[in-house]
Amino acid sequence: MTDTPSEQQTVKATPRGLERSCALPSAGDWLRVAPNTQGLERIEAHFDGHAYAPHRHDTYAIGYTLTGVQSFRYRGARADSLAGNVIVIHPDELHDGEAGHEAGFSYRMLYIAPARIREALGGEARALPFARDPVFTDGALLQALHIACADMQRPLEPLQLDQVITLLAQGLLSKDHSAGRPRPTRIDHRAIERARAYLHTNADQVVRSEELENVTQLNRYSLSRQFRAALGTSPYRYLTLRRVDRARKAISEGMSLADAAAYAGFSDQPHMTRQFTAAVGMSPGRWQQVVWPAAAPLI
Repeated sequence: MTDTPSEQQTVKATPRGLERSCALPSAGDWLRVAPNTQGLERIEAHFDGHAYAPHRHDTYAIGYTLTGVQSFRYRGARADSLAGNVIVIHPDELHDGEAGHEAGFSYRMLYIAPARIREALGGEARALPFARDPVFTDGALLQALHIACADMQRPLEPLQLDQVITLLAQGLLSKDHSAGRPRPTRIDHRAIERARAYLHTNADQVVRSEELENVTQLNRYSLSRQFRAALGTSPYRYLTLRRVDRARKAISEGMSLADAAAYAGFSDQPHMTRQFTAAVGMSPGRWQQVVWPAAAPLI
């Protein structure tokens, strides 16, 4: 299920921007646009019936269904997406949208310029990847979508955006081998160590892609691929886990949760709570309870 968006974040009428519908909306329809992140637009929506008239856009539309049956016509055939299914619509392809069941449907969707996918693939592809089936199950693409949509109230950090685009590009390429097969990743271990050390030192800051490019002299997408191949995770994930380490230590030493969030480099306490819980398996508040004696004040 998805959180109910606030009035300020929700469009209760015909959606603006990328998608437009000529039909009157149902009382239960809503659409939320996440804060702007350069090169990537994120939306979350629910429709009870008709959603979109036939239209096309010049971006990839990559998303997943949260609830219900999401139906649309695409390349001359009807497609139905169920909860957990991934949807990929190629740039400039005509499609529409509607509920395939009376209960309606909810979904999240990313819109990404083809140039960003092309840049992320580098020499690994001769052409833009094309997913033959618009609806399918795919763990890698779903992971990228979950990362991108985990917090629809905040823009993505620069390294987080690089991570998402790299995962999306690799996932799309895996669906279209004719576009070019991936080659073994060559690792510049000295560059990766410089990146790792820089992230470790600056975990309490927002690290921008340009900073790591200057430190390593690698393109941001090449760095992302090599970093994962060498260390088993992305630069952004590594940065996040170092923040969690800082927060855990600070809380263990008696710092309040709000102060620990700021000290560790999180944007606020709820941001820390989500990332901390995902990494540790318990909330910061619960960690505070089990680390400190019961008599200690809890904040």
